[in-house]
Amino acid sequence: MPDAWWDDLCQALGLLSEADGVRVTVRDEWMERAFPQFLGIPAPAKVERVSGHGDLHWGNLTTMPLNLLDWERWGLVPLGFDAGLLHANSLLVPGVADRIRKEFASILDSPAGRIGELAAVAEMLQAVARGWYSELAPCLLSRAEILTGVRPPVPAHSEVAA
Repeated sequence: MPDAWWDDLCQALGLLSEADGVRVTVRDEWMERAFPQFLGIPAPAKVERVSGHGDLHWGNLTTMPLNLLDWERWGLVPLGFDAGLLHANSLLVPGVADRIRKEFASILDSPAGRIGELAAVAEMLQAVARGWYSELAPCLLSRAEILTGVRPPVPAHSEVAA
């Protein structure tokens, strides 16, 4: 995507993060179960939330002009969740994943943004445990280990509800 598209995405997510949230999309109760089960670490005690899309992946983005589609999960998400989810969905294309990390470094490299990225990776690993994204599983496990320093458990079948 051209630089202007990335600028538009960063601006759109920045503006969205400032909107008043009406509901919590990624709940503490889910994180309390999902972090140990899928990341091998305890859930964070404190989560900074902002308004977010809640389901940011390539199927929910258009090319020029940029449009964000499928707003059914929008609400309060951990800071960094949207960028973390887009990054997790891009791990099989390293150049794109690198660009996402560059564009959202100020968020993803912050302590609060790291929690959001971990929540996104946990959500993706939960999907792996439900039979989705098997090709992404090794990349997701590796990313989780990079972020936590702990090798996460291999995803097993899960019925933990998001």
